[in-house]
Amino acid sequence: MLAGILYCGAGVGLFGVHMVARGVESLTEARLTRRELPWLAAAVLSGGVLGPVLLLTGLVRVEASTASLLLTLEGVLTALLAWFVFRENFDRRIAVGMLSIVAGAVVLNWHPGATFDDLIGPAAILGACLAWALDNNLTRKVALADPVQIAMIKGLVAGPISLAIGYAAGGTLPSLATVGLGAVTGFLGYGVSLVLFVLALRHLGTARTGAYFSIAPFIGAVASVPLFGEVVTLQLCAAGALMAFGVWLHLSERHEHVHEHPAFAHEHRHTHDEHHDHLHDDIADPAQAHSHWHRHTPLSHSHAHTPDSHHRHSH
Repeated sequence: MLAGILYCGAGVGLFGVHMVARGVESLTEARLTRRELPWLAAAVLSGGVLGPVLLLTGLVRVEASTASLLLTLEGVLTALLAWFVFRENFDRRIAVGMLSIVAGAVVLNWHPGATFDDLIGPAAILGACLAWALDNNLTRKVALADPVQIAMIKGLVAGPISLAIGYAAGGTLPSLATVGLGAVTGFLGYGVSLVLFVLALRHLGTARTGAYFSIAPFIGAVASVPLFGEVVTLQLCAAGALMAFGVWLHLSERHEHVHEHPAFAHEHRHTHDEHHDHLHDDIADPAQAHSHWHRHTPLSHSHAHTPDSHHRHSH
């Protein structure tokens, strides 16, 4: 029921944003195409339906500290799927940075009293991590489309399905005030968060986006210090140092070599640069961000790049 409220809040809130943005030309994004719908449907099923059900199944069987520790594996599984199944490029520096970020999350969530006596609980949470990791990689397939539309559809589809599952399991809706607060939380924490995540997928690739997303536990722990008066511990500082080192390895990466862009055509929001040098007859200022179907001519050059939507070449 909680997952349903959160997802419905995200979907309804983003529907309002989507309707407002439709009338603003400078915010124009590419629409989802029919060919992209199967990828999005699979992402909604894995991340919006299976993930929350598996997580809640696990949470009633294991301690919260154990669940927090296990959930750090989402970033690892996201990267592993991106690297070895979806063939996204990585090098030793990025791999070490990923391991450092995950190690920081493990240190942050580690509690000596955590147990793994019930295998069903941990297995369910691991299954949730795998479902979300698959969701992240599938969403990458549609990341050039409107991120608000993507996140809105996820919320509007996954929310009612989760509510139906909750009702079938004997759940009931809480008070109207609680539903409202849950919906606002879902809009911000699920909806706006997912829009930004899709934009990051577009520009950074799946593994690097997943790595940055893995620092969320540290940000939450730091925020709890002024908000709830919690103590700054050696554990928090050690986790922060590991995560900072991992993020620094990623941010200071310089992956540069001669590479080729084959001829292909697609649609997405872009400005004109060395990858987008086509002519326009109907756009007054091509330097401003805009979206339309355009064709890329073959190009060979060298510059620093990440495995974004225009750099998925092999190495």
